[in-house]
Amino acid sequence: MEQNFKMVAKTLYGLEEVLAQELRKLGASNVEIGVRMVSFEGDTGFMYKANLCCRTAIKILKPITGFNVFTEDDIYNKVKAIPWEKYMESKGSLAVDATVHSKEFTHSQYIALKTKDAIVDRFREKEGVRPDVDLDHPTLRINIHIDRNICTISLDSSGSSLHKRGYKTEATLAPINEVLAAGMIMLSGWSGQCDFMDPMCGSGTIVAEAAMIACNIPPNLNKDEFGFETWLDFDVELYELIENAALKKIKDYHFKIYASDKDGVALSKAKQNVKNANLDEFITFEQADFFETKKESERSLYMMFNPPYDERLSIDNIEHFYSQIGNTLKRGYPDTQAWMITSNLEALKSVGLRPSRKVKLFNAQLESKFVRYDIYEGSKKASKNDYD
Repeated sequence: MEQNFKMVAKTLYGLEEVLAQELRKLGASNVEIGVRMVSFEGDTGFMYKANLCCRTAIKILKPITGFNVFTEDDIYNKVKAIPWEKYMESKGSLAVDATVHSKEFTHSQYIALKTKDAIVDRFREKEGVRPDVDLDHPTLRINIHIDRNICTISLDSSGSSLHKRGYKTEATLAPINEVLAAGMIMLSGWSGQCDFMDPMCGSGTIVAEAAMIACNIPPNLNKDEFGFETWLDFDVELYELIENAALKKIKDYHFKIYASDKDGVALSKAKQNVKNANLDEFITFEQADFFETKKESERSLYMMFNPPYDERLSIDNIEHFYSQIGNTLKRGYPDTQAWMITSNLEALKSVGLRPSRKVKLFNAQLESKFVRYDIYEGSKKASKNDYD
């Protein structure tokens, strides 16, 4: 039986605990939470499984060595001493990503370049030929991480970021990251137990992720290629075994997922993305202005949306826009648990509802609040003055 090894799953700020829970549920051992990352142990099959099934991981890294560095020459010499021919052929291609948190080393691109030079020079000296650099589709993607004077070299088993699920071919102006969308749904506690709605669906990311969560569909089933698929030791039979086992765990969803947007162009893009993910049977689309809608069913509803922040999408009167969100929820959506994410904390005050929960997240570089509003049946009885 193959021995377990350490891996590192990178994620977005605020989703570390969610990712740790995912990894434990999938069967990881020695799970430890860090900042924007979770370390864990598993075998090669589990590495394949984590890439295929983790909804809140951006990368799954496999550390191969670590050492102390104090100068640029240390980096070059110690990277060059690694037997890279174990991991790739000289006719292959490579890409290096660097993350640096150090007083001695401050320029991540330069560290990446130094690492690349060391690997290329080793192949040139040993075999007379050198691998090419391919930033888009390398045979081997390498991650170098320097924290103060501790350097860790890892193989990137994911390839391109795991948020690139493969279904989003049509993007709107301010789309939400797929990993963030999945993380928000999981943070909220929704897993398919009732109807779900995104009334400002944009490119359809939130509803697509919700459908995959409800049906337990592996999020990266449509991904073009994982990094490990071009590794020298890739075991295609083992991967197919892992994939088939994950497919057998897909389940039925017995409620409704609604997606609406007042922008017809955005809605058509959302429909295409959902179709790409083979999820169109689960999601009902409607072109509608949220502020003119009301809940159509007596059943409990989870609502989640990513309204404009007046950043990438501008709004003439953002405070009025957010007050309309609160009014619409109070007036038309009893028995609803409503969640929204925004970086506009001033406008958020205009919603006029007291949030029962607030979570700090980042939407791209924007520090944001992910907030929950509980709309009870009695909320409809609020006085008319609340809506003026």
